[in-house]
Amino acid sequence: MTERKRKYCPYCGAKTECKMEGETKREFCNNCQVFFYDNPLPVASNIVIRDREILLVKRKFDPFRGYWCLPMGFAESGESIEHAALRELQEEAGIKGRILSLVNVESGNSNTYGDLLYLTFETEWIGRNLRAGDDAGEVGFFPLDNLPEMAFQSNINAIEKWMRNKKEYWAIVDSFKLSVNQQEDGPRGDFLSDKLIRIVENNADVIAGRWMDDVRNNKSTPSYARANTRLYCEKNKEVIRQFGKWLGGCYSTKDIQDYYEQLGRERKQEGFALSEMISALSLTRKHIWEFALSQKMWNKTIDIYTTLELERRMMLFFDKASYYVSRGYEV
Repeated sequence: MTERKRKYCPYCGAKTECKMEGETKREFCNNCQVFFYDNPLPVASNIVIRDREILLVKRKFDPFRGYWCLPMGFAESGESIEHAALRELQEEAGIKGRILSLVNVESGNSNTYGDLLYLTFETEWIGRNLRAGDDAGEVGFFPLDNLPEMAFQSNINAIEKWMRNKKEYWAIVDSFKLSVNQQEDGPRGDFLSDKLIRIVENNADVIAGRWMDDVRNNKSTPSYARANTRLYCEKNKEVIRQFGKWLGGCYSTKDIQDYYEQLGRERKQEGFALSEMISALSLTRKHIWEFALSQKMWNKTIDIYTTLELERRMMLFFDKASYYVSRGYEV
């Protein structure tokens, strides 16, 4: 772009000249004793999301006619950048919005307008109906993973940054929905805690060993002090593996019922008190939980949620196991 220069002072009409101000050469009016500053033009853009689709407008005029962009435009003198963003949203898409947060700030250059400063906001749609404005050929929502041909790289950069910031939040929301809506049996989908469950399954021998040391010395499980260490350690590893299989949808509630009712009958015949069995299951859950915590899953919010999600799913499994063990003792 050829840099445009002033020829005359806008105040007095005198011819301007170039003069150094500090280490910068600027245009100067000797008559008015005024330097002139060329600053980038501010451009305000909006990211509006509905059901994980983003609002875009199709440009009706050049530059980039026929390409798509965020609802955006130049800030006018005397208005805030936030007001400019909301004004452009209403002019181009017909809707009223509310600024939620600043997403991205980026410098750029245009062959038409010169230096630009792009400010992109996340904006909530709060009123009025969607319609294409005078400068927009079309307006609509698009899936974030399937955008049309975009006019401006600054828009693409802002959208990508916004998606990175939302990645963990969406993962938590999706996993929570699975947890709430999951079926009693069958495939569970992809939970955040699945990674931790695989770690638990792969280390069943370590967890079972810690559990065995605990039950042999715990006052609530005195019979285990006289039990065959290898045999009961293997049986505890099977409990840990069943936990993983059930959470993965490969082990049904009927399987839990059959196994733990039979386990209750066997331990009753072997002379274990029901209270010992309930305590032993509780200690299994405790050692799975402690092992999960030892994996240092507390660095981010998503890690904390993952660990707590595992704890909730453990509670559901071991409550079922304890119930059916008790049923086994009643036979």
